[in-house]
Amino acid sequence: MVDGRRPTLEEVAAAYALAVSAGLWLGFLLGLRRTVGRIYEPLLAAVYAIPSVVWYPSLMLFFGLGPASKIAFGFLLGFFPVALSVLAGIRQVPQHLITVAVSMGARPGAVFRKVMLPAMASTMVGGLRAGLALSVVGVLVGEILGARAGLGYVINYAYGLLMTGEYAALVLIVGAAVLTIDATGAWLESRVRRWTT
Repeated sequence: MVDGRRPTLEEVAAAYALAVSAGLWLGFLLGLRRTVGRIYEPLLAAVYAIPSVVWYPSLMLFFGLGPASKIAFGFLLGFFPVALSVLAGIRQVPQHLITVAVSMGARPGAVFRKVMLPAMASTMVGGLRAGLALSVVGVLVGEILGARAGLGYVINYAYGLLMTGEYAALVLIVGAAVLTIDATGAWLESRVRRWTT
């Protein structure tokens, strides 16, 4: 059987990198610019509420059966938790801490690094953790629904040929990998929470 781990790992890495980059940028934009946030946050939440699997056929039609559609789907699933967690983290920063820092002469950069970032770090890391897990799920689901390579393709191949033992082993491997990723994220989140309290 073809080894599909390498393309899957590459697609997950690309999808997650894009999700983190875009999610952090948009989350900070909406959080730090309150007028923009009030306008676009409801739209972001509304799009996030749409079942994600609805988007995949359109992505497959636009990008084809290659890696691009899997990366796009993983990005789409991972992007929203990151953006919304950053936005929520900024909103929960106590305003009086910012006021005190500014009154003591702190510049905007120092206020962000020393006041806002520590206060929102736990929430933001939680979003990064959820974004990673969902990026993995998005890529795997994309490969199962339609792909020429990857771990999801191999799982679908084994299922189609009734290779029960191989299919069960692959599902267990995927489950263990996702649980390991989530456990690592939970550990990092707990470390950040202890650091900021």
